[in-house]
Amino acid sequence: MRSFFHVPLFQNATMDTFESAKRFFFQGLNFFEKEMFSEAEDRFEKSLRLLPDRVSTLTNLSATKIKLKKFAEAKSLATQAIFADKGNSEAYLVLGLVELEYKNAIEAINCFDKAIEFNPDLAEAWSNKGVTLNDLRRYEEALSHYDKAIKFKPDLAEAWLNKGVTLTYLRRYEEALAHYDKAIEVKPDYAEAWSNRGRALNNLRRCDEALTHFDKAVELKPDYVEAWSNKGVTLCDLQRFDEALPHFQRAVELKPGDANAWYHQGITYAELKKYDEAVSSLDQAVRLKPDLDFLVGQVVYTRMKVCDWDNFNSQIENLLSAVERAENASSPFSVLALSTSEAINAKAAQIWVKEKCPPRISVIDFIDPIAISGKIRLGYFSSDFRDHATSYLIAGLIEIHDKSKFELIAFSLGPDKNDISRRRLVSAFDQFIDVRDKSDQEVAQLSRKLGVNIAIDLNGFAQYARSEIFACRPAPIQVNYLGYPGSMSAEYIDYIVADNTIIPESNRPFFSEKIVYLPHSYQVNDSKKPISDKCFTRSELGLPENAFVFCCFNNNYKINPCTFDSWMRILEQVGDSVLWLFADSTAAAKNLRKEAVKRRISPDRLIFASVMELPEHLARHRAADLFLDTLPYNAHTTASDALWSGLPVLTLIGNTFAGKVAASLLNAIQLPELITTTREQYEAAAVELANAPSKLGRLKEKLANNRITAPLFDTRLFCQHIEAGYSEMWRRYLSNSPAGHIFVDP
Repeated sequence: MRSFFHVPLFQNATMDTFESAKRFFFQGLNFFEKEMFSEAEDRFEKSLRLLPDRVSTLTNLSATKIKLKKFAEAKSLATQAIFADKGNSEAYLVLGLVELEYKNAIEAINCFDKAIEFNPDLAEAWSNKGVTLNDLRRYEEALSHYDKAIKFKPDLAEAWLNKGVTLTYLRRYEEALAHYDKAIEVKPDYAEAWSNRGRALNNLRRCDEALTHFDKAVELKPDYVEAWSNKGVTLCDLQRFDEALPHFQRAVELKPGDANAWYHQGITYAELKKYDEAVSSLDQAVRLKPDLDFLVGQVVYTRMKVCDWDNFNSQIENLLSAVERAENASSPFSVLALSTSEAINAKAAQIWVKEKCPPRISVIDFIDPIAISGKIRLGYFSSDFRDHATSYLIAGLIEIHDKSKFELIAFSLGPDKNDISRRRLVSAFDQFIDVRDKSDQEVAQLSRKLGVNIAIDLNGFAQYARSEIFACRPAPIQVNYLGYPGSMSAEYIDYIVADNTIIPESNRPFFSEKIVYLPHSYQVNDSKKPISDKCFTRSELGLPENAFVFCCFNNNYKINPCTFDSWMRILEQVGDSVLWLFADSTAAAKNLRKEAVKRRISPDRLIFASVMELPEHLARHRAADLFLDTLPYNAHTTASDALWSGLPVLTLIGNTFAGKVAASLLNAIQLPELITTTREQYEAAAVELANAPSKLGRLKEKLANNRITAPLFDTRLFCQHIEAGYSEMWRRYLSNSPAGHIFVDP
């Protein structure tokens, strides 16, 4: 917070004029202290009309104008005060605050320096210069300025608060709490201190405590927008989106010009699958503050979820150009579905790491005699130990790991759904630890205490990731695997698990990690994944009985206009055919049907599948004839599901990890003939297979045989390969050798 000084000094004037001006002046001071700023403004202006040159009145009126956000008037009044008194430190303070509001950091610092020059113990000037330095990310300098302010005025609550804010930016949350406590001790009704203390508690995963602090802040200051928003953010962190939404709605009601509140409201609507409202909220945030951190990417990604392609090319071009300029434009995960460049993907990750999860630990001595002589301790970290694609893929691996050589510890970062996958994984791990309520630092410390040798991040930058845990170094070796198909571009991630298809030698320069090359596919699969015995009829699924059924069960955000153009050209050439898609939302289905009409294809030829339990979902694949893949973000788990169910997958291989996964799977199941390299080949192959039932039948027969004999679904063989990779990582570490690429033998 920014503080103001009041200077009640009067020179000689006629007695009546003097007394009236003085009375109005002190009434103004009284109203100001009570935060009744409109009334204070009225009294100071009345005083100034009686004594126009009164420096103290000019200064205090300028301070009041700032509180009323009348910045131009505040600047004019402070300038007049300085003209009348060149050494008016309080007026320089006000000018500095105006420049700070205008985001003129250098000018603000100059003004605060002038204030300090004329009054070296002016605590408010030191504190607000600290605020400016904080805005410039000169955090250590900011801290020293708050210390000066506190030295000169120990009861300046704003200085204690501001220092807490900077400590929060530095992720020194416990220290921040102590400073917020001091601010509240000095000023118990300080709503801003209560709210900021809640933010620090939320960062420490003490979410229930955080919520009570936001409630206290709102109780003290019912129109405090930031407290409403902060409580909403914490509820979102707890995945209580229904409860979070009204808090953001209240925030935008109180302050319609707050871009942050609109941004968070938009994200929350998206989590609730209310995509029209999500897009509307995010668009409003763009209108208010187009350069808000990571907003542009969120807007594009949300539009992709509903296949809203208006101005698609210009939006993508603008977003990717912003990433190239190293702007905080998008989360890296959102970029994967839009970019055909591994360099751009790596750049997006670098930007994200710098802003969101920079390294927090430099050197730690992990080696101890027990770790050297015992089993290799593997720590698997995920927010998705539940019925989720990651768990569907990895459960079989966890069950058959060689427990004589490896000890397996799960660090569960997400909610306990107590579903089938969760129960299966709890039984498979040697230890299954729920750490969702622990801070990043606490999780890392627990991992080190348990002697984890290799920490495997199964989230990367995917949804609900907690990458800052890895920034705190929970283990001497840290691995990016499965959840995020790209480089994390973080110095604290040592390895990424891959294969020669998804990271060819030409793409290695774009990966900060050393690469563990598995001999077949990088993707683990569960050979025990159950398929329901239910035989769906096409009519049960809403499909025509005699049509050729193309399908794609990828998430809607992976579909883009270029891929959709190919699909519509394929449907045009295969007259008696339909396209069976996954319906993530009614909005997406509506938009895709609209796009089909634009391409002269009947919307009735698009059929949308609803959500089913996994065994039944796998079984219904038998009703389709050919799976059509997407680019630049391929089918990943959905491709494995199709192949496991006996449905051939036709892919167009891309340039990036995310765009090569289906090719990796097809190579591992020995069906390279389903990999195309150009869009023309992709479309021609789809049309040919639709018109050549005997050729398609031979492919399905080959797939049925290879499903059992080829490496893709051989979980035990995969386990041997990845264990060999883990063992080589650990051997190199123990021999004090640097991390290097690892090539696992077949």
